[in-house]
Amino acid sequence: MNTIRKIPQAIQGFNKEGKWQTNIGSKIEGKIIGIGGYGKIGQRIAQYAKAFGAKVMIWGSENSRNKAVQDGLMRATTKEEFFKTADIIPLHLRLNKETKGIVRESDLRLMKKNAVFIINTARTELIEKNALYNVLQSRNDLLVGLDVYDDEPIYDSNYEFLKLDNVVCTPHLGYVEKEGYELYFGKAFENVINYINGNPTNIANPEVLLS
Repeated sequence: MNTIRKIPQAIQGFNKEGKWQTNIGSKIEGKIIGIGGYGKIGQRIAQYAKAFGAKVMIWGSENSRNKAVQDGLMRATTKEEFFKTADIIPLHLRLNKETKGIVRESDLRLMKKNAVFIINTARTELIEKNALYNVLQSRNDLLVGLDVYDDEPIYDSNYEFLKLDNVVCTPHLGYVEKEGYELYFGKAFENVINYINGNPTNIANPEVLLS
């Protein structure tokens, strides 16, 4: 939403520069949201998209696309069709040997004028090395939202993507919230206490523990 509505840029203009309504974003209703990957997260995003009145197109494995059709969504016949047709593309693919670098520079160059490309729950390694930055160097008519990066954390205020007005960057906040941390750390401490008390729980590799 921040990327599509250009909210961070508006906040910058208002809070830091004393300017009123410096830009104008776009709505989601009626747009085609092309979701890359249709696992648990992709399926949830599809429901959000429908709630906003968007059409949903899925690109991914054959099983994912078939599941999308069963759920009443559109499926992209080819990757080329996916990148040419979608107005907004969030990636929700798992990173593995098959998907590393699966999004090429040539794919990104197929995207529509004023289209939106978002990586917030996936990994940047899904994209061919330097492909996204190369495209943005020659196209300022794309909007990009990033919450993940090749190397983290980033402390350099001159980081290349931070200098681009059409890119919204957040510091890997997708999983960072109070309730989540309480759950993660609470469970971790619980496991430690149980282990100390001789009653280990949630063991991922019991054979290692036994050895």
